[in-house]
Amino acid sequence: MRILVVEDEPTLRAQLLQAIGAAGHTVESAGDGVNAHYLGEVESFDAVVLDLGLPELDGLSVLRRWRAAGRNMPVLVLTARGAWHEKVAGIDAGADDYLAKPFHMEELLARLRALLRRAADHGSAEWRCGPILLDTRQARVLVDGQPLALTSHEFKLLSMLMQRKGEVLSRTELAEHLYPQDSDRDSNTIEVFVGRLRKKLPPGTIETVRGLGYRLVDDSAAA
Repeated sequence: MRILVVEDEPTLRAQLLQAIGAAGHTVESAGDGVNAHYLGEVESFDAVVLDLGLPELDGLSVLRRWRAAGRNMPVLVLTARGAWHEKVAGIDAGADDYLAKPFHMEELLARLRALLRRAADHGSAEWRCGPILLDTRQARVLVDGQPLALTSHEFKLLSMLMQRKGEVLSRTELAEHLYPQDSDRDSNTIEVFVGRLRKKLPPGTIETVRGLGYRLVDDSAAA
């Protein structure tokens, strides 16, 4: 797996490179936000470890720009201890997980493994549904060839619907996919994410099956 490590503190960056590399991954690194943004735009990574306190361009801005460009690779953000506002801002910007400094390297590696496992569940590299193309290797979604900006949760939800196109998926099943490690997950939040997705996708793409759940409809298949 190719992992991008974005950390401006040289000692910690070296420790991250060593530990992630020793875990069997190919690791690239950046020490500032501008270089990180460029690497994330032009190269493909299976996951990113992103510090938020970066010079040149802060980590939140980097993450927002990636997501706006349709770059949906899993991102683990590193925050300062007790900076709860950074955690909230990071999740809102599209982060998949967060870890407060200082941290144990084993915990970071475990969280990274979990992100990669969830990403691997996508299976095939590309999924199509009418004008929609979801590319898991490039971590982006195109509609009629144009990049679609999605949050990480919207991307996960759409990927599951596309992989099981035509099948009815319950809210509970979708919630378990989005929040595999959260025992307090609320299936009602799926309605919110489905509503957001519907506003971004062609009309009629996601169908509600009353009392059962949702399914992805491919109108082109019937054309």
